[in-house]
Amino acid sequence: MVECLLAAPASGSGKTAVTCALLAALSKRGLAPCAFKCGPDYIDPMFHRSVLGVESHNLDLFLCGEERLRMLYESHLSGHGAAVCEGVMGFYDGVGGSTIQASAWHVASTLNLPVLLVIRPKGASLTLAAQIKGLCDFRENSRIRGVFLDDCSPMLFRSLAPMLEKETGLPVLGYLPHMEEAAFESRHLGLYTAGEIEGLQQRIDVLAQKLEETTDMERFLRLFAGREATGAFQPVSAPAKVRIAVAHDEAFCFTHAETLEAFRNAGAELVNFSPLHDAALPEKIGGLYLPGGYPELYAKGISENKAMLSAIRNAVLSGLPTIAECGGFLYLGQSLQDETGGVYPMAGVLAGDGIKKEKLVRFGYAQLTAKSDSLLFAKGERIPVHEFHYWDSTQNGEDFSAEKPVSGRSWSCGFAGENLYAAFPHLYFWENPKWSERFVQAAVRYLAAQHEPII
Repeated sequence: MVECLLAAPASGSGKTAVTCALLAALSKRGLAPCAFKCGPDYIDPMFHRSVLGVESHNLDLFLCGEERLRMLYESHLSGHGAAVCEGVMGFYDGVGGSTIQASAWHVASTLNLPVLLVIRPKGASLTLAAQIKGLCDFRENSRIRGVFLDDCSPMLFRSLAPMLEKETGLPVLGYLPHMEEAAFESRHLGLYTAGEIEGLQQRIDVLAQKLEETTDMERFLRLFAGREATGAFQPVSAPAKVRIAVAHDEAFCFTHAETLEAFRNAGAELVNFSPLHDAALPEKIGGLYLPGGYPELYAKGISENKAMLSAIRNAVLSGLPTIAECGGFLYLGQSLQDETGGVYPMAGVLAGDGIKKEKLVRFGYAQLTAKSDSLLFAKGERIPVHEFHYWDSTQNGEDFSAEKPVSGRSWSCGFAGENLYAAFPHLYFWENPKWSERFVQAAVRYLAAQHEPII
C-alpha cells in the first residue's frame, strides 16, 4: 500500500493543490486512494471528496486521542491501494503555536506515515536546503522521505533539484508550475468550498495531468510503498433506531465525516435537509443536527424561508433533541447580519443576534467543561472543541466554561439543556462514543413521548 503525508514549512505552500493532483494521479493508476486531512479543517476534505467521490476524514490529535486516531485511520484503509493525508499549517505547528501536539508531525509519528515535503521555492535557492535539513533534524525522526516543489518553473526546477538532492540527501520527486487556470480561490474562512468553484474537476484534472508530466511517479511509488492494510478496527454500526435530520446545503456544510459516522454507529439513520431551500423538516425525526457553514452569506434566503424557520423553531421549543454548532447556533438566534451589514430575522429560539466582526473570534482549540448535566454531557465532563468564525453573538450563553489549552484564557459559553446543545464551539463526536449514544437515546425517547413509530 502507498502511504503519504504531505507537509510544508507553512500555510500557503500549496498543499491542497498538490494533494488533489496526487489523489487524481493515483486514481488514474487504479490505486483507489483514500484521503485524510490533519486538523479540524472542513473545507480541504471537500476538495478530496470532489477528486475521489468518497469521504475524506480528519485526523486531529487534539480532538481525539492517539488510539482513537489509529482506529479511525485503519478503519478507512480497507479496499484502497493508497492513502494520502494532507498536513496542516507548518510541519511542526501544533496546539497554541508553541507545541507539537496535533501537528502534522504528531500525526505522522502516531500513524508511522512517510512524509513528502512540499516547498514553494520563491526568493531562495541554497537556503532552501538549510530549511529542509532543519525540518529533517528538528525531531529525532521527521519521517521526511522526499521533496516536492510547488509553484516552480521548469527552469528553476532543473537548477534546484540536483542541488537540493546533493545538499539534503533527499530525492526531489517533481514540481508543479504556476497554473492560474487551476487556482483555487479563497475568502474569509480560507478556500471557497469545492461546490462553489466553477469547473473544479477540470482544474484538478489539469493539475493531475501536469503532475504526471513533471513528477517521477515510479520513484514516488517505490519510496512511499508501505505495509498492507490490515482491515483492523472496523467499527460496527448499531441497527438504525431513529431518524435524525442533518442540515446540509450551501449554508450548512461544515460536518466532520467522523461525527456523522459516530451518529450512525450509535443507531441513527441520517436524513439530509436544506434550511435554505426546503419548506419542512423531514418526517418522523427524533433529533436535529444544525452544523456550521456560511449562513451569513445566505442570511437573506434563510430568513425568507419562513416555513422552515417556523418548523425548526416549533420543533426545538417542543423539545426535539437538537445540536447546533457555530452557523447552526447563529440560525437559532434572533437575527443574523450578513456580509454587507443587512440584518435578517432568524429562528428566534435563543436570545442573541449574530453580528459581523472584523477578525477571527476565539479562534482555535479549547476545552469545554460542562457546568451541569445536559443532552450530551455530564456535569464536570471535559470536551475538546475548536472554533473558527468571523461572526459573534450578543448572547453566547453561560452553560460551559471554555479554556485555551496553552494560554489558559477562559470564558463562559453555550446553551445546554435536557434536549439542547447550542454554541459556537464545534464538537467532534468520534472522540467519545457516549456523546452520540446520548443524542440517539434522547431522540428515541422524544419519539416515544410523541407516540411516533421508532425504526
